[in-house]
Amino acid sequence: MPEKGKLIVLAAFDKNDDGEFVPAFEARQIDTEERAKREARMMAGLHAGVVAWSRDADLSLGEYGPPVILFQHGQIPELE
Repeated sequence: MPEKGKLIVLAAFDKNDDGEFVPAFEARQIDTEERAKREARMMAGLHAGVVAWSRDADLSLGEYGPPVILFQHGQIPELE
């Protein structure tokens, strides 16, 4: 039986000297969408871009749906 779930991620980005986006820290998985949005809001003024996003997942097959942005502040690279 497929194991359905949701992947919820928080990521932040800064710009390097060449103006390219670089991760401010390793993107981390968050346990709830509300917590991801809350944490993203708290760090919004500290980085060039902050995003909290989720996607449906079939963990047994390793398949993921399209990303859904829960919160975004500033600029971010395109989500894959």
